[in-house]
Amino acid sequence: MPDATPAKLSLTSLTVFGLAYMCPSLAMVIFGVISERSDGIAPSAFLLATGAMLLSALSYAKLSRLFPVSGSAYYYAKRLLGPGCGFVVGWGVLLAYLFMPMVAWLLQSVFLNAQFPQVPTWGWLLINIGLTTAVTVSGMALTDRLNKVLTVLSVALVLLFLGYCLRYLAGQPQVGFTHAVWNEHSTLTGLTAAAAIAAYSFLGFDAVTTLAEEAEQPKRDIPRAVLLVISLGGLLFTAVAYLMQLSHPGGQFADPETATYALSIEVGGQFFADFVNLGGIVAGFASCLAVQVSASRLLYFMGREGVLPPRYFAKLQGRARTPVFNLLLIAGLGLIGIGADVSSAASLINFGAFLAFAAVNVCVIAYYRRERRRQRLSGVGFVVFPLLAIGVNLYLLSLLSTVVILAGVAWLVCGGLYLMWLTAGFSKPTPGLMEVES
Repeated sequence: MPDATPAKLSLTSLTVFGLAYMCPSLAMVIFGVISERSDGIAPSAFLLATGAMLLSALSYAKLSRLFPVSGSAYYYAKRLLGPGCGFVVGWGVLLAYLFMPMVAWLLQSVFLNAQFPQVPTWGWLLINIGLTTAVTVSGMALTDRLNKVLTVLSVALVLLFLGYCLRYLAGQPQVGFTHAVWNEHSTLTGLTAAAAIAAYSFLGFDAVTTLAEEAEQPKRDIPRAVLLVISLGGLLFTAVAYLMQLSHPGGQFADPETATYALSIEVGGQFFADFVNLGGIVAGFASCLAVQVSASRLLYFMGREGVLPPRYFAKLQGRARTPVFNLLLIAGLGLIGIGADVSSAASLINFGAFLAFAAVNVCVIAYYRRERRRQRLSGVGFVVFPLLAIGVNLYLLSLLSTVVILAGVAWLVCGGLYLMWLTAGFSKPTPGLMEVES
């Protein structure tokens, strides 16, 4: 039965939502790739990535306190950079948020197929989309409760895996505890390259800001949740990578993509390895819930602004007041995953995400320029850190393939054409942006 009233989210709920979006077991999934690229210092790569992403998280925290609305990067840009930039940023963010649910569902289906091959991947995709959509349409209260249970369970399974790693290490010869942080094969080039890949693990921390209007105390809790998600996620990722790296010194693997499964067998046996894989599936379902909810909220906000047709996108339905049309639309787009290339779709998400991160940091600098004479603002916090974050995000963008960058630019061009049509050849104000200076 749908919820009687829309739920209001506490700091705990917001933080769990962000952690679920990032997926607590993700460090285990990509450990082999990070370890190989860094020559056996995966925890250092995750730690560096945490610091790099924390710079952008600080900017999101600042702006979410100033503008506690659900539009996130789109709204910040429209208020501080002007109508044109606001639309471009919103359109770029839309690319990431529309593809993210599809990729999450597809990855979840691949893991389920590996565990239960009797059902084909496309069958699991239909099941995943159907289950998560049924939950999210029912309302935020049910979604929040289920998300908490699944995320706590997935974190517990990660901690159990770490416990097995510790038991395994206790029975091994003397371990060099600093060898997993830096060793004779380590290079700064390898570390930064691995950190760039690890940074993708943090995509989604910004999704917390899309729930500003459903938070109990948005000005207080949204900024705290953003920083908690990055800090707790980074701590967990680094700890997982450290114990896994101690259990398997060096960066050589028979297959880096299945290194975690092989390591699970080594430290706990076949049954335990299958159990760990199941834990990844549990975490994946929580992540699917989070990404669908956040994407639907961004579409709702853009619909309310008139940038997308409000008749459909800005409509809340049922006693739980959920954007049912948006949720069903995202579910429909998820079906593209049946024939999609996960790698290409994930790269398009990265294009939209890092573009948004860079824009948010520009917004912080713009706010500093506008308000520095009226408020006492720190030049370090409002200029230096954002500039460093912009550099990080532009570097990450530059690592994407030429094809992906061209596809991202093509998406932005399509947005420009849509804006031209929306404003009758730029003869009318952009919808939702007339009040920018208010």
